[in-house]
Amino acid sequence: MAVIAFIGLGNMGSGMCANLAKAGHDVRAFDLSADAIKRAEAAGAKGAASAADAVAGADAIVTMLPAGKHVRAVYEGEVFPNAKPGALMMDCSTIDVATARSVGEAAAAKGFPFVDAPVSGGVAGAEAGTLTFMVGGPEDAFSKAEEFLSIMGKAVIHAGDAGTGQAAKICNNMLLGITMIGTCEAFALAEKLGLDQQRFFDIASKASGQSWSMTSYCPVPGPVEASPANRGYTPGFATAMMLKDLKLAMDAAATSGATTPMGAQAEALYALFDNLGGRNADFSGIYKLLQGSWKAE
Repeated sequence: MAVIAFIGLGNMGSGMCANLAKAGHDVRAFDLSADAIKRAEAAGAKGAASAADAVAGADAIVTMLPAGKHVRAVYEGEVFPNAKPGALMMDCSTIDVATARSVGEAAAAKGFPFVDAPVSGGVAGAEAGTLTFMVGGPEDAFSKAEEFLSIMGKAVIHAGDAGTGQAAKICNNMLLGITMIGTCEAFALAEKLGLDQQRFFDIASKASGQSWSMTSYCPVPGPVEASPANRGYTPGFATAMMLKDLKLAMDAAATSGATTPMGAQAEALYALFDNLGGRNADFSGIYKLLQGSWKAE
């Protein structure tokens, strides 16, 4: 079994770390939150006093951090100087493409195999080990990373060279944000027209309006038992996280010259929902805003 450093034990990272420990690996976990480290220890990992301590002697390193600036700081300040030669590095954060490419290039220059491997699947997927990993990096680095990522996910897909994992993630989540808003609008209109929501679901889920937002994550209570709509929109994927990803997508669109009018509208609507108190609600809760029944708590 490998010695694995895991840095970043938030809502996603904690479940991912636990699955690596459950698989029998020697996992050394670090987070700025002492409580997060305690939870990792309870799940079978060993707490580390710092990121540098976690990395020292590790065969593989996984990071799950909030933003590009944190990824750059941790790798430049603590990972690169303290990792043993040839240690495998996997950044599973969702960050901007430019930073992912920059850190990947720096790792390669120092002789470290590195992949950017953001995830899809939410907190439930992190805990269940059913995430989808979108992986950017050289083929040899991907081959080494696949063994570890497969423990934490059901699908590990090589997107291409460094940074393409992040590109896939932000494009996917821009599409998700757009389709969720469209699905919510359709349900809100159906209600106004006197159409029963379950009946509308039964029809649209088998017709040309079908999408993941409809059939797997239905934004209204009732049709899909596992949907956050049936738990008062307690988040599986919070509005704040969707807004972060949409901002990354719009920044990438501006930099690359891509035309994304629907993405821009989705960002604006999620920013409005966020400002009206929906930040910590599931992103599908935007249905209540579009329906007219949202009340900030």
